[in-house]
Amino acid sequence: MNKPNNFQRIRELNTVQKASLAAALLERMLPNYTLFSEALEFGEPEVLQNALALCWEKILLPKSKISIEKLVEKIEPNVPEVNDFDVFGVYPAIDAATALLTLLHGIQSKDDQDYVSVCKIAQGTVARVIEYQFEVQEQNYTAKDVNQHPLMEYEIEVLSELIDFVEQMGRVDKDNAKELRKLAIADGQTNIGVEIA
Repeated sequence: MNKPNNFQRIRELNTVQKASLAAALLERMLPNYTLFSEALEFGEPEVLQNALALCWEKILLPKSKISIEKLVEKIEPNVPEVNDFDVFGVYPAIDAATALLTLLHGIQSKDDQDYVSVCKIAQGTVARVIEYQFEVQEQNYTAKDVNQHPLMEYEIEVLSELIDFVEQMGRVDKDNAKELRKLAIADGQTNIGVEIA
């Protein structure tokens, strides 16, 4: 019931609000990449963190001279290949990097659909974690089990709260963007419930 409601609300936001929401969700996703990177000594998390910081700058100051192409070129070698790693953590890491590239593409092409896609990737990561948990426990599950799982319900709730904040933000400025970033990680965990160090 809740799901289309959130995405419907996202579609009704203006472009800058959508971009801010997508960037806020990335604040919750990128630490998944950092944890993976540190554990497996792969990639440079600071490249992705820097790119996200520059995305915020570009959202707030559209005329700022930031080369999106250069950021994409720096991120691409940092996207892990699923077949190179035998750990589940590779999936949330790939999702975080993919979501960041999608956000950059949206900023560059001014395509609102990319911002909606970031929100879908974030939720997809949560779904994949839940499915993995069921599989590890050798439990059968349905799409309904995934949607009603506490982790997914929580993700939908957080998304809803972030949308509430963005809706009432009005014009996005430095101060409310800062508040939004804080709100995104206020619970001290990533979108898959991992503690942010």
